Amino acid sequence: MKHVIINVGRQVGAGGQEIGRMLAQDFDAKFYDRELLNLAAKESGFSEKIFKQNDEKKGFLKGLLNVQMPHLVGGNLYDSNFSQESLFQFQSDAIRKAASEGNCVFLGRCADYILRDFENVVNVFITASMDFRVKLVSKVKELDAEHARKLIEQVESRRQQYYNYYTGKKWGAAESYDLCIDASILGLEETEKLIAEFIRKKLEK
Repeated sequence: MKHVIINVGRQVGAGGQEIGRMLAQDFDAKFYDRELLNLAAKESGFSEKIFKQNDEKKGFLKGLLNVQMPHLVGGNLYDSNFSQESLFQFQSDAIRKAASEGNCVFLGRCADYILRDFENVVNVFITASMDFRVKLVSKVKELDAEHARKLIEQVESRRQQYYNYYTGKKWGAAESYDLCIDASILGLEETEKLIAEFIRKKLEK
C-alpha cells in the first residue's frame, strides 16, 4: 500500500471523528485532530493554550497583535506585530511535516487545502441528517435536542467561515472533495468501510 494521506471534512455531529479514527486503524495511520495543536505549539514555540482557544476560528486571534510573554514557551520571542494568520501558518507547517513522515488521517483544519500538492491524498467530506446529528451531539454533550441543534449551528458557522477564509473555497462543496457521504444512511461503521474501500481503489490507480 502506498503512503496515504486521508483528509476528513465533516459536519458537526456527523461522526467524522469516530470515522477518522477507524480509518486511521484501517490504514495503520496516525490520527490528527487536536493532536495538531500540540504539534503546532511545538513548532511555533507558543503554548498549546493559544491554539486551543482559537481552534478552527477565522482569523484565529483578535488580540494576538498584543502577544505577551506568558503565551510563550521555550523562551522564543516573536515580533509584536505577530499577524492573525501566523497561527494558521504554524499549524499548516505541522500538518505538512506530519504528512511527509507517514500515513496520516487529518480531521478538518483545512488539511485538504494545505496538502493539495501532496501525492496519494484522499479528501472525504462526511454529512448526516440533522436528526442524526442532533441525537449524536445530545448524547455526547448531554444536551437536550434544542440546545444540541443550536450548538451544531454555532460550531458549523464558525467552521465554515474558517475554511472559506483560509482556502478561498466553499466548505462542504462537493467539488472540493473526492468523496462526499451521508453517514446517517449506513451508520458510522459501514460508512467507514465504504470510505476505506473507495480509498483503496483510488490508490490502486
